Amino acid sequence: MNLSAVALTACGGGGSSTNASLPAGCQQAAKPKPKRVSLEPPTARVARSAQLEAVISTSCGNFTIALDAAAWPKTVSSFVHLARKGVYNGTAFQRIVPRFVIQGGDPSGTGRGGPGYTVTERPPPSTQYKHGTVAMVKTAVAPPGESASQFFVVVATDSGLPPNYAVLGRVSSGWDVVNRIASLGDPSTGDAGTPTATVAIRKVAVRPR
Repeated sequence: MNLSAVALTACGGGGSSTNASLPAGCQQAAKPKPKRVSLEPPTARVARSAQLEAVISTSCGNFTIALDAAAWPKTVSSFVHLARKGVYNGTAFQRIVPRFVIQGGDPSGTGRGGPGYTVTERPPPSTQYKHGTVAMVKTAVAPPGESASQFFVVVATDSGLPPNYAVLGRVSSGWDVVNRIASLGDPSTGDAGTPTATVAIRKVAVRPR
C-alpha cells in the first residue's frame, strides 16, 4: 500500500454507503450530518506520565485505545482536547479498506475535514504501523507527523506505511468490534475504502486506565 493510502486527499470519504447486510453486533445508523468545527489548539499538554485510554463508542459496539502519551504527548494532547470538545461525537468511519485500515474522525464527513488546526510530532525513523496501531491521518503534502482530527486503525498484520504518521496508541480491547467495522469496506473501491454501511461514532470518551 503506497504512501497516499491514508492521506486525506485519497480517503474517498465522500462516497455513499448502502447500509446493507450488517454483521451481527452492528446497528443500522443514519449517515451523520456534516459538522463545521473551528477550534484553537490545546493550551495544555497531557503529562508524559499520564495513563489514559479512549473508549470509541460506535454503532457496531465499543473498542478502546490505550493512548501513548509517553512517546507522543503532543498528538495525544490534541486528541484528548478534541474528544473533550465533542468533535468526534456524531461522526462516522468514512473510509474502510479491508485488510488494511479503518479511518474516521472527520467532522465534515467528506474525508477532507478537520478541527481548524493541526499539530506536528515527527515520527522517528523506526516507527512502524502494525496490527492494532492507531495513528493520525495527514495530507499527502503535509510534513511527517502533522495531524488534525482524523485517525486510522491498522487491521493489517503490517501496513507497510513509511514513518510519516503521528501515533496515538494501540487498540487494547474490543477487537471483535474493530473486525466488524473492518468487514464493512467495499473491496471493489480499492484505496478509496467506501463503506458498505454507515458505521457511526457516537462518542469518544477519555478516561484513566
